[in-house]
Amino acid sequence: MLIGELANAVGLPSQTIRFYERKGLLPAPERGANGYRTYDKSTLARLRFVQTAQAAGLTLAEIGTIIDLRDDGNVPCAHVVSLIDTKLANVRARIRDLAALETELEGLIARSRRLDPADCSDADICHILSASPPNG
Repeated sequence: MLIGELANAVGLPSQTIRFYERKGLLPAPERGANGYRTYDKSTLARLRFVQTAQAAGLTLAEIGTIIDLRDDGNVPCAHVVSLIDTKLANVRARIRDLAALETELEGLIARSRRLDPADCSDADICHILSASPPNG
């Protein structure tokens, strides 16, 4: 299939497919007599793998390490589990950070409801965010 057909099959722009080729995520395509890139079903399968891996939160660099292992004849499953474990730990840490931020923002909203805008000084800029608000 031609690059446009491949792009339509996976829902990606042709430029993205060329980018993946340059990054080594896809093998160099065959070229027809007219110089056009031609792709087979293995490229379609690899593109779908890349999309699935990205949906799992893996970066293109991480995906490249998986593909490299497979291309070298190794089964990359243990490596994939390690990457996913790390990704999950990062997501959980981010959730904790977001929960702390949520608590902080709720406190600021509560503080804003207790403060009178007329009491806000030029030095405070905004007393909702000042370190020691008056009466607050």
